Amino acid sequence: MPDHDTYQRLISLLDDSRVDYKLIDHVPEGATDTVSTLRGHPVSEAAKCIVLRVKVDRRTTRHVLAVVPGDRRVDLDAVRTLFAARYAGFSDAETAERLARAVPGSVLPFSFDPDLELVADPEVVARAHLYFNAARLDRSLRISGADYARVARPRVAPIAGPAPA
Repeated sequence: MPDHDTYQRLISLLDDSRVDYKLIDHVPEGATDTVSTLRGHPVSEAAKCIVLRVKVDRRTTRHVLAVVPGDRRVDLDAVRTLFAARYAGFSDAETAERLARAVPGSVLPFSFDPDLELVADPEVVARAHLYFNAARLDRSLRISGADYARVARPRVAPIAGPAPA
């Protein structure tokens, strides 16, 4: 599915859910630190979205969209424990792009694919302002963490690694 379709689906979802959001246009950028600077907010207010492959057992693989604050890393051990799995690691780029329906750097903190389970760290949903690329590298969105939780309905669990010193 092309990026613009995912973008339109997101905007329709937010409009239908009566979410107060702000669109922010910027030069194309997908790196969390850099795009946070372009948008003019602390990196901690960004939603970093990573597609993971979680092997529950030898026959069962699940795909997880992990959402953590932009200044944190995904704690793979926490994800593995959360799913009682043998392994948790990063998905390959092709699978991530197919499931997220967006190119790397523009992955939404929403899942529009039933095979992609959404898990957000509690710090993400607690943010007054949450920023993320809107399935495009040249446009971002700002919404509240509460609206994000209400509309995206992620599983909320501590999956972020420690904050940097």
